[in-house]
Amino acid sequence: MNKYLRQLFTAVVALFVILGLSSTIIMAVRANALNNDPRNARSLYHQLGAYRGAILASDGTVMAKSEPVNDAFKYLRTYSNGPLYAPVTGFFSINQTADRGLEASRSMLLNGEADSLIWQRAKAMLTGTTNQGASIETSIDPKLQQVAYDQLGTRDGAAVAIEVNTGRILAMVSTPSYDPNKLATHDTKAASQAYNELSAGQNSPLINRATSQLYPPGSTFKTIVASAALETGDYQTDTKIPAGASYTLPGTATQLPNAEAQADGVNGQISLQEAVAWSSNTAFAQLGVKLGASKVSDMATKLGFGSTITIDGTESTGTPMTATASTFPSDPTDDKLALASIGQGDTTATPLQMAMVAQAIANNGKLMQPTLVDRVRAADLTVLSQTKPQTMANAFSKDSADKLTTMMESVMSEANPQLAIDGIKVAAKTGTAQIGTDNSAIDGWGIGFAPADDPQIAVAVLVHNTDVYGSLTAGPIMRAMMQEALQQ
Repeated sequence: MNKYLRQLFTAVVALFVILGLSSTIIMAVRANALNNDPRNARSLYHQLGAYRGAILASDGTVMAKSEPVNDAFKYLRTYSNGPLYAPVTGFFSINQTADRGLEASRSMLLNGEADSLIWQRAKAMLTGTTNQGASIETSIDPKLQQVAYDQLGTRDGAAVAIEVNTGRILAMVSTPSYDPNKLATHDTKAASQAYNELSAGQNSPLINRATSQLYPPGSTFKTIVASAALETGDYQTDTKIPAGASYTLPGTATQLPNAEAQADGVNGQISLQEAVAWSSNTAFAQLGVKLGASKVSDMATKLGFGSTITIDGTESTGTPMTATASTFPSDPTDDKLALASIGQGDTTATPLQMAMVAQAIANNGKLMQPTLVDRVRAADLTVLSQTKPQTMANAFSKDSADKLTTMMESVMSEANPQLAIDGIKVAAKTGTAQIGTDNSAIDGWGIGFAPADDPQIAVAVLVHNTDVYGSLTAGPIMRAMMQEALQQ
């Protein structure tokens, strides 16, 4: 009898162990997956029935908030001036998991489920009050965001502004944009229809062109090649380098010309500063080949190329907001290296990446971690976290940064005086990348910072699929953003 009792006891213990393990797996290991499963109706009602915290601009402007409604879900997510802030906020939808923007990267804080809010949840339970999510205070400057959005208008493009010394993102615009309110509706049929329409095609407005789309950076990449050259110690602003009216790509019969006669130099030679000022293709193609792929690639890597860049959030707060890794070709042949060195061929970058390049030059060679969130507050206004500036890399020396600044100032004074701002020194580099079949279209670029002698703001602007130079498309937008930022 004792034998059978022992067997029964062992079986019961085994069952309890199995039950405990399965419960642990469901409640801990698979909790996030089950909560995010679109078939989980209970999770859906729980999320939509929670008072989700607000998302705020740097001056307190409400970008997103939850409003009480008289339906089964209790609260409706609303977006003030939705298209303007959509690249920052993302969306919170009844039938689509938040997968972009701050709605995704800070989801656990916004819905009140983050570990850091455990005492707030306990307090709400004990007092019988509604548990409220945390509010997210961003670094976005509404006026600067509006200027960038208005300037881009109906064009396909993006604009990013970064505070030079901290890496705080002051503006992040992507056009065409979309209205998150159409996805936040509690009408499931309307929300599904809106999502299907917005997500269709390669040019979907749901794509954040500032962070998730790669473009050939054109002549803006010449700032990276110039920094690599300066760091060798063999080049100064007045160092003469080979140029000429045309350059035959190594091992090919392909001729690479310049857009301006001034870029040809004199007797096949041009100073490094003049090569930057007049954006000499022949000079920088030859300079890239002379330096070698390793030196150019190393500098690009120091400035962020080749790595996905986390902008906001961690796995514990939601789905991190990231920027797609910009690319420079690995071990290219000399003809491809020549093209890559002028921002064509296999070189691609996000607008955020090129804003970071401008920021590093403005910040004495120090590349800062880009951030969107300044602080997080609980419902009782307690500060849960505050973002501190972090250095990503010391990409190059202050001496190189100073020389790059001088060369970029000459871009404005010599080649693009129409982009000057009265009373303010501006350092910039424009770019015109050829795209499409037979190079029939253009991606226009402008990157820079101001004031050049006391940098405060770094900017990158891209206008995709246009038909005129970057100095004429992206340049005026860059100028308008700098003016707005510096007059505040």
